[in-house]
Amino acid sequence: MSENYADVIIDISHEKVDRPFRYRIPDKLIEKITPGVRVHVPFGKGNKDMTGYVVDLADKADYPAEKIKEIADIDEKAATVESDLIKTAYWMKSHYGSTMITALKTVLPVKHKLKQLQKKKITRCCDSEEIEKLIAECIKKHQTAKARVLNALLNEEVLPYSLLSEKLNVSAATLNSLEKQGIISIEAESYFRNPVKRITEREAAKPLSERQRFIIEDVIKDYRAGNVGTYLVHGITGSGKTEVYLGIIEQMIAMGRQAIVLIPEIALTYQTLLRFYKRFGDRVSVMNSTLSMGEKFDQMERARRGELDVIIGPRSALFTPFPQLGVIIIDEEHENSYKSESMPKYHARETAIQIASVKSASVVLGSATPSMEAYYRADKGEYKLYQLNERLTGGQLPKVYTIDLREELKSGNRSIFSRKLKSLIEMRLRDGEQSILFLNRRGYAGFVSCRACGFVMKCPHCDVSLSEHRNGKLVCHYCGYEEIRPPKCPSCGSKYLLGFKAGTEQIEESVHKEFPDARVLRMDADSTKTKESYEKILSAFADGKADILVGTQMIVKGHDFPNVTLVGILAADLSLNQNDYRAGERTFQLLTQAAGRAGRGSKPGEVVIQTYQPEHYSIVHAANQDYEGFYAEEIVYRELLQYPPAAHMLAILAVAKEEEQGRNVMEHFASLIKERLDLGEALYVIGPTQAAVSKINDLYRHVLYLKHSDYERLVRIKDMLEAYIKEQDYKNISIQFDFDPMNTY
Repeated sequence: MSENYADVIIDISHEKVDRPFRYRIPDKLIEKITPGVRVHVPFGKGNKDMTGYVVDLADKADYPAEKIKEIADIDEKAATVESDLIKTAYWMKSHYGSTMITALKTVLPVKHKLKQLQKKKITRCCDSEEIEKLIAECIKKHQTAKARVLNALLNEEVLPYSLLSEKLNVSAATLNSLEKQGIISIEAESYFRNPVKRITEREAAKPLSERQRFIIEDVIKDYRAGNVGTYLVHGITGSGKTEVYLGIIEQMIAMGRQAIVLIPEIALTYQTLLRFYKRFGDRVSVMNSTLSMGEKFDQMERARRGELDVIIGPRSALFTPFPQLGVIIIDEEHENSYKSESMPKYHARETAIQIASVKSASVVLGSATPSMEAYYRADKGEYKLYQLNERLTGGQLPKVYTIDLREELKSGNRSIFSRKLKSLIEMRLRDGEQSILFLNRRGYAGFVSCRACGFVMKCPHCDVSLSEHRNGKLVCHYCGYEEIRPPKCPSCGSKYLLGFKAGTEQIEESVHKEFPDARVLRMDADSTKTKESYEKILSAFADGKADILVGTQMIVKGHDFPNVTLVGILAADLSLNQNDYRAGERTFQLLTQAAGRAGRGSKPGEVVIQTYQPEHYSIVHAANQDYEGFYAEEIVYRELLQYPPAAHMLAILAVAKEEEQGRNVMEHFASLIKERLDLGEALYVIGPTQAAVSKINDLYRHVLYLKHSDYERLVRIKDMLEAYIKEQDYKNISIQFDFDPMNTY
């Protein structure tokens, strides 16, 4: 299939991004035209010469071929930031599945032009003697406003416009009149919003361990030699990964390069930003969802103009238009939030590696609990692996107690606090130390278990927990198996077969009831809705204004509170019993990260893990902080069942107005895929079946899963289905593609 046409965006300003125009590619440029290339094209009725960017290629005209204009030439000198972003968008569209326009709007996230802010200044154009004469003349003529302006300028040659107009109450007409007389000049200077509060305190680099220095020097040595690559820093909690990042960035800045630092949650921004700002000053900025549209626009412009060295933020910060990008750092790289849940469903880790390849930049991944994907690639030699196995403070990892909640129930304790946790909290309150109570709420309504023996209702075919539906059915969202919920536990006959429901508010109430004198802060989605709420809660806790911090995942990731010596993990099994093949990995990561919050200062820490399944390998290895042990068990399971990273998975989701239409389309897709398989090809087709949430806003959802060892084979299937969908022109149905999904549908 020859691609003889190109879609060109004439104006790259963001509100114009949905208006591409199709042009013919002349034979002499066929080999040179690729997405991202800047070109000269005839535009409009007068065929005015305009520059534009190629955003996509096509093999046919979208209206009569004789009416389509031809690309005039390529702008050879245009290696622009926009070109790189468009190349990235095209890669995302091809790699993950979406329209090009959707991909462009992802990499060019600010969609509206905003009026740039300006500061005006008044400069006097006369010497002091002349000003004094003019003042006398104004007083004589009773021109008091002009006299006030001239008096102010007598001792200062330049003054802010706002001082004269607001403080001295001088009208714009008066100032304009003085400018026309040649007495003053009014100059406007554009400036950008800075969302970071000025911090005058600066901080020198901390002393580094021999291992930290080696990692920094090794990454920089590779960069200087042109051998850029991807690096995985596997460091236990408190081992100084952030100092490694700071050291790499410092070297990059010295070479005139910029750095993007990705963090998984807005909750991490305050503490992380503070450390970077103290080291690098106001050439650091932040991008996140709490910024106004104007603030986001200005940070992009500051980066584009080279006024910033470091940008910090969640996955959207990946598309910061740095002209000389040297390194992309992804902290806590295992986090789910690095995967986009809207089209294109890109993963920040893979996309960062793609961007780095275009920019000749390095990628540094860091985690105490690396994702299976990252560690698998490091194990295969695709990434360079570094280990940090010692806490910088010299302190030991916290002592961990695993409490069997089945035994607590047998002993008559129906409280959410085990006896051990309660006694340890009382000790902290007595000694003036702090505690964190973490509710592992992820997937809390997704499984049914026995409170007496710990038995979990699972699918007999898929080894994942069954999800409870309102109609009393328990359903497997992988293969479609379902059964009626039994009245008693099939294992022990107990009547305590229940779905777990809990929330941070209930936990907070229980803490107040059990420990009435304790000062308690709660941090969850409800308590952090306002712009600076994260910062206020974290600052208050860091300043010792609370004894106990209660919260969900956001309180256990990356925070460093030296006075926290106890972490209580309530209901550790919740994420373990998700209807998802990643459940074991997520549980291990959450528990290890939570445990790592204790004992980060000079005082030793303790951790209490409350669970109904103390024997599960995820919980055993998390209690021992043993990543290698967990990985060794988990990868066998992934290889046996051909789950990522041992193989790749493609989820195809149909969202339709009519339930039957969605089911029929997906069944047809499954048949189409099977028909086009090569003889003996090892492709697994699972489903179609109803999605876990089968109906949202009166739209029905069906899902089909494909598994194959070759990612590109799944991409080709996606391409085939996209072409088929385009031909069919489906009405009232949306088809979405998700490669190696982080969550089941």
